[in-house]
Amino acid sequence: MKKPVASDVVEKAARDALKERGVTIESIADIVYEMQAKYAPNLTMDDCYESADAVLGKREIQHAILVGIELDKLAENNQLSEPLQTLVDTDEGLFGVDETIALGSVFGFGSIAVTTFGYLDKEKSGVIKELDGKEKEVHTFLDDLVASVASNASARLAHRMRDRDESQSNDKIKKREDEELIG
Repeated sequence: MKKPVASDVVEKAARDALKERGVTIESIADIVYEMQAKYAPNLTMDDCYESADAVLGKREIQHAILVGIELDKLAENNQLSEPLQTLVDTDEGLFGVDETIALGSVFGFGSIAVTTFGYLDKEKSGVIKELDGKEKEVHTFLDDLVASVASNASARLAHRMRDRDESQSNDKIKKREDEELIG
């Protein structure tokens, strides 16, 4: 029987892969702030950073990041077979598998995350727009995965802010979050 990869190894690999491709937690936190600031007047960038960082701690997110970035890199090096090579390399509009993987990672944080993902997929703000516009690199999967992380972090933050407004204890907030999440 093959031994599974340790969780901390997977998490480090996913975080390293993001960094290698030019995506920082700060750049994701900027998008989270943009999405949530109008709803939370006391929102801080630290809140946004903490939420994005927490989302990157979820296995399902890490797995999606590793798969998506690997496919982007293979396409960048012309290592996929045709017609998949061209579909990924050109970010074919009707391809949809990139959004499907990213959307699958959004369901753990509910409808707020899903609708935010749809918005970010269309609007492409912040680092998502930068990734989508790079000509020499392939980010077919990564731009959608960043939208997924930012959407999850936005939804997580929205729920936490509501709980804080209701003066719930940090322990109760953490317990609810742990019970509600998948992956």
